[in-house]
Amino acid sequence: MTTRETLVILDYGSQYTQLIARRVRENHVYAEILPWNVTPERLLALAPVGIILSGGPNSVYAAGAPGLPEIVLSLGVPVLGICYGMQVLARALGGEVRSGSLHEYGATQVTVTQPSSLLFMGSPSSLMVWMSHGDQVAVLPEGFVEIARSQSGVRAAIADEARRLFGLQFHPEVIHTPLGAEVLRRFLFDVCGCAGDWTSEAFIATTVARIHQQVGQNGVVCGLSGGVDSAVTAALVHRAIGDQLTCIFVDTGLLRRDEVAQVEATFQRALGMRLIVVDASERFFTALAGVMEPEQKRRIIGESFIRVFESTAQQLPSIRFLAQGTIYPDVIESAGGPSTHRIKSHHNVGGLPEQMALELVEPLRELFKDEVRAVGLALGLPDVQIWRHPFPGPGLAVRILGEVTRERVATLQVADAIFLEELHAAGCYHQTAQAFAVLLPVQSVGVMGDYRTYADVVALRAVTTDDFMTADWAQLPYDLLARVSNRIVNEVRGVNRVVYDISSKPPATIEWE
Repeated sequence: MTTRETLVILDYGSQYTQLIARRVRENHVYAEILPWNVTPERLLALAPVGIILSGGPNSVYAAGAPGLPEIVLSLGVPVLGICYGMQVLARALGGEVRSGSLHEYGATQVTVTQPSSLLFMGSPSSLMVWMSHGDQVAVLPEGFVEIARSQSGVRAAIADEARRLFGLQFHPEVIHTPLGAEVLRRFLFDVCGCAGDWTSEAFIATTVARIHQQVGQNGVVCGLSGGVDSAVTAALVHRAIGDQLTCIFVDTGLLRRDEVAQVEATFQRALGMRLIVVDASERFFTALAGVMEPEQKRRIIGESFIRVFESTAQQLPSIRFLAQGTIYPDVIESAGGPSTHRIKSHHNVGGLPEQMALELVEPLRELFKDEVRAVGLALGLPDVQIWRHPFPGPGLAVRILGEVTRERVATLQVADAIFLEELHAAGCYHQTAQAFAVLLPVQSVGVMGDYRTYADVVALRAVTTDDFMTADWAQLPYDLLARVSNRIVNEVRGVNRVVYDISSKPPATIEWE
């Protein structure tokens, strides 16, 4: 994954912008997302081999709508506009965009009218695509021709092949456009001439060299969480500088069952890293006593973690750098921009305690989660570490609705472990993207033996998703759910009822808090 060649995606606010980048990278071409109004200097510095203009929620003729920066066309590189990107490209070149009398949303049949076009060469004459637009290009710019048309008579694709400029009214990046990936591949390789040499092995070699150069002979500290991002970060830094790296694992008391032992076995014994385990559970439970509100829990846990990590790191000699598992979605979502909302504020980006005055090492900040996993496997990390489901930073505290106590955490740890054990045993763990148990703040009536009980309720949550932006509930086999429920009720003291969450995202979120 060298950055010798870069394809730039200008973001106009589409919900699919990150998906475009992932589709490009699946072809081993490095893609970087920039705001639509990026400075010319920034764009020139990247020397892009091509530019994709994303979709967006605006109308190009509305006052204040995002436009096309002059630098884009002056570079002379291939440009592909998608949906709003097609409209903004056409308008900038003298075409006319109007609000259509016919709006198209969802699956739509299109006919390829120019089968010799580079984007559609070898494609069937009729394609199913995903449309999402009200405006349309009514008058083509000079030099452009229509290369595909929808069944409603709307221009679905346009091209000026002499200048290597293309527009698609549909979204090739979504799975609802079955041949969309092939259209993107043709743009990357037949139009832009990409080499497709951005691989995990090349990324590791380049990143290890960069870390070694950045760090020199200084010490680096890394906070392990048990998750894949921090694990791969630690493995990369360790490969670069060996024992100059010290990892700190803070036991908050809010972790999954046996988490501490698993981390010690993987990083200390198997990989030979310097590891400090700090049992700070009493501090966290004391700080959380009586707290019910989710955001307050997160704030308390975040602040307590920083204080514990900080005090431990300050005892280490010659530490100048802090390694963090920041990944590309963290960078995008935390940065926000003129066309995007600031989605998350609790990521690593910008989270360095000022008092520590350490420089950051963020080797994964240009990778998506699936790319992080590929790098981890190439580094030799165990499969169980790489493929484990995401786990929230605040731990089980956000899966316990209501007050967090040591006793309630112990209850949830056992219930959660049972659920995951049965998923593995049934071969369903890797068919779900995330699965966990939630301890609810309500009790219900039950009968156990000859006794009437009034005990806790556990909710099970399992979802399937490609990108975690949307998710559907996993349709697990009934016999599996029955086994999990039976085991939890029989093995977890104080629980007499188990329910299964069948909500999708949206409208629900994946986590409960």
